[in-house]
Amino acid sequence: KLPELPYQRYKRFIEQYGLPKYDATILTESKELADYFEDILKEYNGDTKKVSNWIMSEVLRYLNESNKEITEFSVKPSQIAELLRLMDENKINIKIAKTIFPEMIQTGKDASKIVEEKGLVQVSDEKQIEEICKLVLQENPAEVEKYKSGKINVIGFLVGQVMKKTQGKADPKLVNQILTKLLNS
Repeated sequence: KLPELPYQRYKRFIEQYGLPKYDATILTESKELADYFEDILKEYNGDTKKVSNWIMSEVLRYLNESNKEITEFSVKPSQIAELLRLMDENKINIKIAKTIFPEMIQTGKDASKIVEEKGLVQVSDEKQIEEICKLVLQENPAEVEKYKSGKINVIGFLVGQVMKKTQGKADPKLVNQILTKLLNS
């Protein structure tokens, strides 16, 4: 069987993985990068766009900054797959993922190991988050008043305060839901 030509692979990435043309263009620029993408997908059955976003933002940024090729990249496709799964399972958020990624590159450690060692697991316990949200609302009566008078964009500030108290470990979507519920009750 003849090897797949770059254009054929480009078209297949769009059709098979539902990637935008831009992503498919970037990912098929080199056979090795395209292989890396598909090797991640062998281990990760989540959103293909999430994989391409991670490669195009984090992986390529590192390769460009360090003047390296994907073939010299120390993080294995299976390790990227695991990192993305941790986000999908709400164990870490994107902020934590971006924080630990450089350490994965430097040490070769798996994401879950770094998360465990540094105690970076995202807080998804609703009761715990609700307590912190109540505290933030008590500490910021002026913002609560603004919210109740229709300035609902202060919710962003309040979410930020909760994130600060949890050192960025709370699930921001959950924080937003809980704050909205508390403010509207």
